[in-house]
Amino acid sequence: MTAAIAAGRRVLPRGYLDLLRQLVIWFGFYFAYAAVRSLADRNPSKAFSNGLWIVDFEQRTTHSLFELTAQRVADSSHLLLTAAAWTYWNSEFTVIGLALLWVYLRRHDTFARLRNTVLLANVLGLVGYALLPTAPPRMFPSFGFADALDSMSGISHGSGLIDAMANPYAAMPSLHAADSLIVGLVLASIVRNRVGKVLWLLWPVWVWFCVMATANHFWLDIVGGVFVAIVSLTVVSLVGRRHRKPAIVAA
Repeated sequence: MTAAIAAGRRVLPRGYLDLLRQLVIWFGFYFAYAAVRSLADRNPSKAFSNGLWIVDFEQRTTHSLFELTAQRVADSSHLLLTAAAWTYWNSEFTVIGLALLWVYLRRHDTFARLRNTVLLANVLGLVGYALLPTAPPRMFPSFGFADALDSMSGISHGSGLIDAMANPYAAMPSLHAADSLIVGLVLASIVRNRVGKVLWLLWPVWVWFCVMATANHFWLDIVGGVFVAIVSLTVVSLVGRRHRKPAIVAA
């Protein structure tokens, strides 16, 4: 017991109690977020109408569907398609969770900024889901889209737990796009290895490709996610600067 306490003091920047507090904040938010998201606007007719509007917009403006191109590229290689499916399932919580843990342990002064930015982005995402329920590309097989995840992983969109906790029409904005950009930019700014910096800068680009290749997001959903990320990064940065600004003492 004494050895565990001593090890905790060496490894944990603020001890076990603070780590427990951070876990409560993160998992409490996650379960609250999942519950609210599952109850957000599930109007299928509106969601499909918005999805069809995106398809029509893309066809009118670019005369093509980039998501179909991404799917064809991924379909050309079993390894690439498997990597895309793995990335989709793990980029939101596994990668973010590990990134938060690493930052907490190794770059603790940045932890609150990263945590708060991710939390704010997800809150903004919930607002988007309520205002703009949007069916993802995989729900439009008539245009050539296919749900790659059903054939590439043991867990599909129709799995019991996922179906109960998820909102199938939560495509706009893409929080995969938002969170990967936040994590990529923050981690690139604090890692000291140049290769690590480049890899983290490329991380959001890879995730954006994967969410299109698996037919889970349109590129306009990604644009919405990037906007959410920029707003969240800006707000958290401005609030942080305001709190760090020294008070002016009157003479």
